[in-house]
Amino acid sequence: MEENKIKLTVPIMADLFAKNEKPEYLFWVGCAGAFDDRYKKVSRAFAKILAYLNVSYACLGQEETCTGDPARRAGNEMLFQMQAMTNIETFKMYDIKKIITICPHCYNIFKNEYPDLGGQYEVIHHTQFLNDLISKGKLKFDLDLLKDKKITYHDPCYLGRANEEYDAPRNILKAIPSVNIEMKRNRSSALCCGAGGAQMFKEAEKGDKEIYMERTEEVIETGADIVATACPFCMTMLTDGLKYKDKEEDLKNYDIAELVAMELDL
Repeated sequence: MEENKIKLTVPIMADLFAKNEKPEYLFWVGCAGAFDDRYKKVSRAFAKILAYLNVSYACLGQEETCTGDPARRAGNEMLFQMQAMTNIETFKMYDIKKIITICPHCYNIFKNEYPDLGGQYEVIHHTQFLNDLISKGKLKFDLDLLKDKKITYHDPCYLGRANEEYDAPRNILKAIPSVNIEMKRNRSSALCCGAGGAQMFKEAEKGDKEIYMERTEEVIETGADIVATACPFCMTMLTDGLKYKDKEEDLKNYDIAELVAMELDL
């Protein structure tokens, strides 16, 4: 796949408002999408898809800050509320109504916890957004670049069990010509990657085995060529697991947005 087939210029909300333009969607990049080197690739892939589809969107750029989710999960309620109220005021300033996220943790907290503080929005996970376009016939895959690849999907806890979204990611993978394989624990029974609930930012606790290692073993058991994820924490943990198992050359970890961008040859 050649890089930069689409000249990527990400619109910034403040710049558009200065020209009296109001985009339809806020693309919330999130901490991982902005700062983690691996997940920056997912941000770029999704931004390329938005550009390819001529979607009316913008990012906050340097005005974006953390949602406060890790703070609340770690027990720092005051910091969470400070972060949330800052974001809510920013959203009011730009009259933001629709938010697309590439992180289930951001998705969950915007959708289910910000309303308690007065933040009411239509919140869309990127897999839901892409699935909706596919179902409407606005997004089609004709290149068959992944047709010989076996793909298994790992359900993120905050997209799956927390918000009961199991079908959108799978529908996207079914639309991409490929071979889909389910892990033995999937959907509501899927095993966590081990880094939610602010676990990403603390040392491991005592035990016989790391959760991410057990989940990585289940991925390997499928015989898949690719494990598809839809969450930055899941990507980090499974990538680490594959490295530990010395499988990173045989079994690749891609976000669903990256697979869509590949199949579109962006």
